Amino acid sequence: MTSRILILDCGSQFTQLIARRVRDAHVYCEIHPPDRTLEWIRGWRPTGIILSGGPSSVSDANAPGFDPGILDLAPVLGVCYGMQWIARYAGARVAGGGRREYGRAEAVVREADGLWKGFDVGERTQVWMSHGDHVEEVPPGYVLTASSEANPVVGFRHADKPIHAIQFHAEVAHTVRGADIIGNFLFDVCKAVPDWTPGSFIEQEVEKIRSTAGGAHVICGLSGGVDSSVAAALVHRAIGDQLTCIFVDTGLLRLNEREQVERTFRQHMGVRLVTIRAEERFLSALAGVDDPEQKRRIIGHTFIDVFEEAAEREGKAAGFLVQGTLYPDVIESVSPKGGPSATIKTHHNVGGLKPGMKFKLIEPLRELFKDEVRNVGRLLGLPEEMVGRHPFPGPGLAIRVLGAVDEAALATLRRADAIYLEEIRAAGLYDDIWQAFAVFLPVKSVGVMGDGRTYEHVIALRAVTSSDGMTADWYAFPPDVLGRISSRIINEVPGVNRVVYDVSSKPPAPIEWE
Repeated sequence: MTSRILILDCGSQFTQLIARRVRDAHVYCEIHPPDRTLEWIRGWRPTGIILSGGPSSVSDANAPGFDPGILDLAPVLGVCYGMQWIARYAGARVAGGGRREYGRAEAVVREADGLWKGFDVGERTQVWMSHGDHVEEVPPGYVLTASSEANPVVGFRHADKPIHAIQFHAEVAHTVRGADIIGNFLFDVCKAVPDWTPGSFIEQEVEKIRSTAGGAHVICGLSGGVDSSVAAALVHRAIGDQLTCIFVDTGLLRLNEREQVERTFRQHMGVRLVTIRAEERFLSALAGVDDPEQKRRIIGHTFIDVFEEAAEREGKAAGFLVQGTLYPDVIESVSPKGGPSATIKTHHNVGGLKPGMKFKLIEPLRELFKDEVRNVGRLLGLPEEMVGRHPFPGPGLAIRVLGAVDEAALATLRRADAIYLEEIRAAGLYDDIWQAFAVFLPVKSVGVMGDGRTYEHVIALRAVTSSDGMTADWYAFPPDVLGRISSRIINEVPGVNRVVYDVSSKPPAPIEWE
């Protein structure tokens, strides 16, 4: 890659969207904490630097800060909090209260150049605001580029240096021409080259995997989902027969999942596949556990135990374990690269990994979003039925049975989930939906079936649309489709007398219930 954008994260809920917009423009980027040293940043060799928004006030004692040397290291774009930090450092007053803006607003363009190239002076354009503090005046040595009705300063640039700032969030879809603004920063200000493509990623990653693995034997924890499948295909391209894929039947899989995975991989991949039956082991470890974080840790630790034992049985000293970890997994499990964003949940393959495990990790997809993974998979020649599958969590149905997990609840959920997906496919809606699944709720409700009273379980249905899993909206099913799904589940799945549909968006509600 000839261009690299460094995003310094001050804790904004939109930081990952900045990365998405940059990646969508085919420019590579990474998110790092704001306290990276100037030496580290210089060594990273950024083509440009973006300072994100965040919940802090620049006047707070513990507010995130940056080494001011970055302003002379590469072109800089300050967004919201990032703008306020630049203003304060440059000598302008940043005040709180009085001019707060949340939601849609109109920015008035004051200069049709730089970030605003392609706009007209005086043009009004819809932007998305989310700030309590505001910049009272343009800092000395800077030029006003945009204003709004509530705030005289919502954009400025340095008179001589490539330093730009905006008070609004260009990365959010509600900023109508946000992609133009970010594109202007990337290509007009930073002179970036759009060479971040699936092909270039595969080339670079294959070389990196070969260098990392050397002649060591490598095993891949295969789930049959998109992520582990693409990771396996990529590593197989790099090291061939040094790779053995291990598919573990945890007892937490969907209906007929094991058979489908074995058939698909042996037919399309040409990779050595070993299947381990470990249903009893996982269910025994999970017995009585109802805390979702504890479930994830138990599953993560048990996976590693199974992999280590399988490698020993194979008679090969496997030095590396391949995982299909994605960027959203990392972001939601820990603060991005140590930054101040909040931890949402521990993913079994990130924060849930067993301490002291024997393997070193190879995670070739760790910096990719889901849609980027799908494109890499297609370029590697994987069939659409594999790369187009809805995401399935590594912990499997354990986090879709709310509360303690047992075989009866799993059996009920499998049958309900299979009916749900079958009806979605029959209606021709599967490819319109990012992810759809059923959830077994730890409650019962009163019903009437066959003129008799019932007191049985409730199944919740979830379906969302999304581009990368970081944000999502609930899917608006045609009412007749939802009605048919509900009717079939209640009539065909013993022990269920009520079906509900989840109409929550992310945020605030994560896609999975646990």
